[in-house]
Amino acid sequence: MNTAVTPKSSKAVLVKSKKTPRQKEAFWAYLFIAPTVLGLFVFYMFPAIVSFALSFTKWNGISTPEYVGLANILALIQDPDIIRTIINTAVFTAVSVPLSVALAMLISLMLNQKIKGMIVYRTLYFLPVVTMPVAVGMVWKWLYNTEYGLINYILGLFGLPQPSWLFNPNIALISVILVYVWMTVGNNVILLLAGLQGISQTYYEAAQIDGATKIKQFFKITLPLITPTLFFVFITGMISSLQVFDLIFIMIGDSTALLEPLRTIVYGVYESGFKYSQMGMASAQAFLLFLAILTVTIMQFVFQKKWVHYDG
Repeated sequence: MNTAVTPKSSKAVLVKSKKTPRQKEAFWAYLFIAPTVLGLFVFYMFPAIVSFALSFTKWNGISTPEYVGLANILALIQDPDIIRTIINTAVFTAVSVPLSVALAMLISLMLNQKIKGMIVYRTLYFLPVVTMPVAVGMVWKWLYNTEYGLINYILGLFGLPQPSWLFNPNIALISVILVYVWMTVGNNVILLLAGLQGISQTYYEAAQIDGATKIKQFFKITLPLITPTLFFVFITGMISSLQVFDLIFIMIGDSTALLEPLRTIVYGVYESGFKYSQMGMASAQAFLLFLAILTVTIMQFVFQKKWVHYDG
């Protein structure tokens, strides 16, 4: 028996199948974020999964991977050079991040004032951030040169000692840290400056009425209210410094004599994977670095409750 469809019922079907404005917005939203999500999966998530799987294998990058279980992890733990590598990375992070944040805080406070040419000053401080690390490393390698570097030339004009910035193992790491701070401080300045400009002026007006000095205003108003931004800067800075590689590689190249005081964890990943063709070992080091970064980040989120204040 045939069932007739009345115009009323067909109209109901059409109305029912029509998308709501919220569904249309969701469709366009997913469409616009699709390239980013796809790139994130292809270039980050998928390689991370493959790297984790390779950490349990012995592979030279060409032959078929051979499953070895935890052999790479055990060999890495027993490696006598790993302690030196961890210490170098820890020192690099412990010195560069606080120094960069403290300097950025000072600069952002000065740039937050109403002075002429402020846009020019902000641009100059941000220029090192958009400069490629390769270019930064090459320029500073020339500046640090013992014989014809500009820094030693200026020191010589004043009769000061002219150290071997990169060849002296006692100061090589500090020399690279100074370059890293110079390269990253601009990004922290922009973030902290945005945080400072987000603080309501009513707090300062009330403090001035109460007779609070500029120093008291900083420690009682500015510093507590800027802690959310400081927290973000510390997290991103620590993650970045723990992964430092390109700057060190450019400044010292593949020199064994300069490597010991400057070898970091990521440099060890590069050596194992691309110099000695031990992709499994390199993946194991990368996985341990991931665990270290994850642990440090979780600890920061746990302890931030004790010093981060939100203006509620």
